[in-house]
Amino acid sequence: MSANDRPQDENSFRSSPTGPRIAPPRNAPRPTAKPWPNYSATYKIPFWSVIIFVLLASHIGIRAYRDLSRPEAWSFWKDQYVSPSLSSTAIGNAGLDGSDHSRRALAITGEIGPAAATWFRTRLNEAKLRPGDVILLSSPGGDLDQAIIMGEEIRSRGLLTGVGAVDASGRMRPASCASACVLIYAGGKIRYGVEGSRLGVHRFVTEGRMEDPVADTQRTAGIILGYMTRMGVSASIVEAMSQTSDVRWLDAKQALAMNLITDPVGKP
Repeated sequence: MSANDRPQDENSFRSSPTGPRIAPPRNAPRPTAKPWPNYSATYKIPFWSVIIFVLLASHIGIRAYRDLSRPEAWSFWKDQYVSPSLSSTAIGNAGLDGSDHSRRALAITGEIGPAAATWFRTRLNEAKLRPGDVILLSSPGGDLDQAIIMGEEIRSRGLLTGVGAVDASGRMRPASCASACVLIYAGGKIRYGVEGSRLGVHRFVTEGRMEDPVADTQRTAGIILGYMTRMGVSASIVEAMSQTSDVRWLDAKQALAMNLITDPVGKP
């Protein structure tokens, strides 16, 4: 029987007829599946890190709650984001000085709230007023600090001020500006005294608990005096404010004598 006639099975291997016997190939080992890495064990967060994070988050949350739970904080958020106490109307040509020179104006009405300065700066940017344009005011007053910031913003932009409002038909009419509104009015580089409009002053009182009411009143008067002096208004206006806690309406002659009004004009 020849080598080719020998029975073969699947485990046998045919030898070469012309050479030495060839060893059968070895069976390749089957690949073994690698186990999935245990990421939970590799990246396990230390217990103390979790405790520290919870404590820090609790501390920040408590402080934020205390800040937002104060009435003045809620008033600020409401005035800035929900329902601003002031409103504005853009006017193409104010024409307060009676000349042919076209002056754009922004009429501001309402109470001066705790976020009024931020709101006012945004309205000024939107209106794109230029130096020499006018801010018309109609307000019973409000926040003293916000009014000072608004007045300084008016002065830094070279804007003029007047007391007046705009009716439903778009026509200007006389109005009133009292209390903290007078501080905004004082910020004008030129301050128009519109016939029929009124300027009212009174003594400012700090709200809330005070350790020394007298010292606090004097400090507030000093702040107002410094501001009015920078704006070119006579110091006599602070004396007029200190005489009464009720609104005292200044006539045109008094306002001119204090240099509060710089340019009297007729009715709009």
